[in-house]
Amino acid sequence: MDPTQPKLGKWKSRKQSVVVLGTAQTSPDQLWVFLRRFSLNNKARKKLHKAPLKMAPKKGGKVAAPAKKKPEKVVNPLFEKRPKQFGIGGALPPKKDLHRFVKWPKVVRIQRKKRILKQRLKVPPALNQFTKTLDKNLATSLFKLLLKYRPEDKAAKKERLLKKAQAEAEGKSPESKKPIVVKYGLNHVTYLIEQNKAQLVVIAHDVDPIELVVWLPALCRKMEVPYCIVKGKSRLGSIVHKKTAAVLCLTTVKNEDKMEFSKILEAIKANFNDKYDEYRKKWGGGIMGSKSQAKTKAKERLLAKEAAQRMT
Repeated sequence: MDPTQPKLGKWKSRKQSVVVLGTAQTSPDQLWVFLRRFSLNNKARKKLHKAPLKMAPKKGGKVAAPAKKKPEKVVNPLFEKRPKQFGIGGALPPKKDLHRFVKWPKVVRIQRKKRILKQRLKVPPALNQFTKTLDKNLATSLFKLLLKYRPEDKAAKKERLLKKAQAEAEGKSPESKKPIVVKYGLNHVTYLIEQNKAQLVVIAHDVDPIELVVWLPALCRKMEVPYCIVKGKSRLGSIVHKKTAAVLCLTTVKNEDKMEFSKILEAIKANFNDKYDEYRKKWGGGIMGSKSQAKTKAKERLLAKEAAQRMT
């Protein structure tokens, strides 16, 4: 036996573990602590187990820099932060855009569905011409002119009849001069067109049912009467003191308005009477939704890609 080896005594049975420990790169202090643990009783061994083993210090190691402490945020104790509780009886929830969840009136729903159907389905030319309305600037000047020739309302009519009755009672002849006013009413306007008395016909684009006025542009073109289609039957109705009006008509104007009236007629003829054949052949609608358009474009791209691969 080598005299340099330590005497194991009764720990010959643990010779293998001691030799294994000795072969590792350990210091003599570690080996001594290991041997002491086997020689002590249970109580002393438990105390020794709690003590950490002292490892040899590493040579040439870099020491980590101490972490920088962040400055503590000063909190005012009078104002305590309380997180909101959005449960029952708690804080009010944040505001959301509930536009999608609104139950709209039935009239509004029908209007929107009708508009979508008109976009999706193919619209024949006779109906599609009512989407080509007068531009804003020309429509503004037209309505300014029409307002000058508004018919009398109920109060004005009552006053006129009262003056007429007073004049008749006094034995005077009442004024019989007929005023120049806008004519309205579908049957009345149709009669004026047929008698070639109408100088300008104004048709609303949103008459319901549209069959009431769908034939009127063709009649105006046949009788060579200038006509135009404007937005809003309610706008036409406001001129003649009604809720709505399908069509209005001017038979003549005053001398001071003839210059302006002739300019409006020229613009209207260029936009409607002269383009009647073009509108008569043009179909409308057939516009699909955004999702359908995206799918169609994706299919077209795929087909184009396959065609390009075949060519190569």
